[in-house]
Amino acid sequence: MPRSVTKAVVPSAGLGTRFLPATKALPKEMLPVVDKPVIQYVVEEAVRAGLGDVLFVTGRNKNALENHFDRATELEAILMKKGDESRLSRVAESTDLANVHYVRQGDPKGLGHAVLRSKAHVGAHPFAVLLGDDIIDSRDLLLERMLDVQEQRDTTVVALMEVDPALAHLYGIATVEATDEDDVVRVRGLVEKPEPGTAPSNLAIVGRYVLKPEIYPVLERTEPGRGGEIQLTDALLTLAEDDAAGGVHGVVFRGRRYDTGDRLDYIKANVQLAVERDDLGPDLRAWLREFVAGFDR
Repeated sequence: MPRSVTKAVVPSAGLGTRFLPATKALPKEMLPVVDKPVIQYVVEEAVRAGLGDVLFVTGRNKNALENHFDRATELEAILMKKGDESRLSRVAESTDLANVHYVRQGDPKGLGHAVLRSKAHVGAHPFAVLLGDDIIDSRDLLLERMLDVQEQRDTTVVALMEVDPALAHLYGIATVEATDEDDVVRVRGLVEKPEPGTAPSNLAIVGRYVLKPEIYPVLERTEPGRGGEIQLTDALLTLAEDDAAGGVHGVVFRGRRYDTGDRLDYIKANVQLAVERDDLGPDLRAWLREFVAGFDR
């Protein structure tokens, strides 16, 4: 059965300051994880879940991102002339992946503002939001599960993961109550990046949302919050208190997530994904064993 949710929104206007100077001229979304940019993993996830209409909310200096999902006719012609069908197929893959659209965010007013910029494209329908810092392993069907919960309960859905309490201040943290499903909770409270030691739980929002269109009028009247930005978390808290709009539910994810938003975690993501590949894994695992053994000498 086709899903009622067909559109995905991917906020992509961030400056990537944690990765300077690499991101001085290259969008952070285009940083490679093994041999694909981060953003391609995210779009592939949306497409696997049946969301073939993808809107990027971009900012300045994001031309490389747009080019990646466009035709590269000269490169394709060279590969075709060489008869290099394998690489030609991989180059064309991102072009044919989804029906891609773009809108500029303009002023960098936060994630909530970026989501609000999608209103004209999305209209009066539920939609998914996928943040590019998080790669969800293709073997773990988080987004599909969130879409099912949204449809079954007619609610807004966020992805939640248990994190080390010492790191809770780095995330949006949820206060929840149980439901009749083990992996689904009702969200009763949300706080964006609480002060260390004050987090109400260790359930953190990770970068996947399935939002009802009721989020738009809430965002329009949400005042700037932490950091002077319009926080999506603040708007979600308003919806969590609105039973008429279906409230907010969380899917508690216990699968494989690769964080590319931090330098050390980005390096780990490259290693974790590379060791799983048939073409790279065996040699890389053998080298890693030898490399790590060297520390014990």
